[in-house]
Amino acid sequence: MTGKTPQAIRGTQDIFGAEAEAFAHVVETFERVRKLYRFRRIEMPVFERTEVFARSIGETTDIVSKEMYSFEDRGGESLTLRPEFTAGIARAFITDGWQQHAPLKVATHGPLFRYERPQKGRYRQFHQLDAEIIGVAEPQADVELLAMADQLLKELGIADGVTLRLNTLGDGDSREAWRAALVEHFRAVKNELSEDSQERLEKNPLRILDSKDPRDRAHVNEAPKIDSYLSDQALRFFEQVTSGLDGAGVAWERDPALVRGLDYYRHTAFEFVTDRLGAQGTVLGGGRYDGLIDSLGGSPTPAVGWAAGIERLAMLVGDNAPRERFDVAIIPMDEAGLPQANGLARSLRDMSNSVEIFSTGKVKKRMARANEGGALLAVIIGEDELAAGEVTVRDLFTGEQARVSPHEVADIAAKAQNAQWLRDAGGPGVPEDRVETDG
Repeated sequence: MTGKTPQAIRGTQDIFGAEAEAFAHVVETFERVRKLYRFRRIEMPVFERTEVFARSIGETTDIVSKEMYSFEDRGGESLTLRPEFTAGIARAFITDGWQQHAPLKVATHGPLFRYERPQKGRYRQFHQLDAEIIGVAEPQADVELLAMADQLLKELGIADGVTLRLNTLGDGDSREAWRAALVEHFRAVKNELSEDSQERLEKNPLRILDSKDPRDRAHVNEAPKIDSYLSDQALRFFEQVTSGLDGAGVAWERDPALVRGLDYYRHTAFEFVTDRLGAQGTVLGGGRYDGLIDSLGGSPTPAVGWAAGIERLAMLVGDNAPRERFDVAIIPMDEAGLPQANGLARSLRDMSNSVEIFSTGKVKKRMARANEGGALLAVIIGEDELAAGEVTVRDLFTGEQARVSPHEVADIAAKAQNAQWLRDAGGPGVPEDRVETDG
């Protein structure tokens, strides 16, 4: 008697088909854009010492107290699966000597883990893109990161309906003055606040501003605003960020309610939001965290970064992800053609052509699969072709075909690739209904 088939863990997902293509399109676009901005690719451990996240994210936050996947290893040390990238990157900057490369622009992507209630666009294992500039105190770093994010969304074709919300948290002096004013404001109405906000009042009053509890909202709306406490330096910094964004053609909206609760955040805070994903409206967010590396034991180092959920971006891309194509489908009519098919496939791949051999099923079905899979050319190897030392090449876009030497296939593939490039660029093409799939 066999046991039941193990099921996927709640909050995880198996990605396949159109969803996988949209996911891959997001990652590939990110890789292309980060190279345009000359961000260096890094890879980070999937787990760290628990203290890395406890100290950076904050002991009192829900992420640390409720959502982290932490465990004790055989040596008795507490380790945690990473719930975000920035803390690990900051740790590496200190421990791996990355200071010698500052100013440092880095980017990465991969899985993260949080134990929270799964819902649309939110998983317990999820994936993010991440970009950081470390060691630059000037507002130009903020502008460059936001321009990069804006270009990513545009190249994904999802910029329409996504809004950049922007705020300033001021410098250290501005933030402390604002914090004191918030404490005074909320203390006066403490008994009317939610239990969570009463607890946060002394520890982290800025987090009350994020509360969705109706008991808090009226008092939040009447709370002091950061603009009343901005120093001249903080105001000048924010003006340089906004003028830089205007110069780069990045549209933005001021959102004075946008805050970051942790003390190491300074100056710029931002989110790209949409109403196309229901309650999970933020698709990309970040800010300047000048005090983080210092809090982890490093030298005071300015830094700014953002992260974006790949699943959410892929949901916005949806069926608009480019159709995945490949260059050559090789179709041997029977087993006798397999050796030549394998040899031709190897030589074409050596010249950077993507190739798949379709060797099973009826020929008509194989042709259909090749066409549906996005092949530009089909190469048919039958008894007559083997006898003549030739192959039949069919252009699956125009329907034209010819018998040629196997050595000519690479040149024909190059011409088909150029023709497809012109069609993708809006040049002249032949309607898809010209493609034939008969044997």
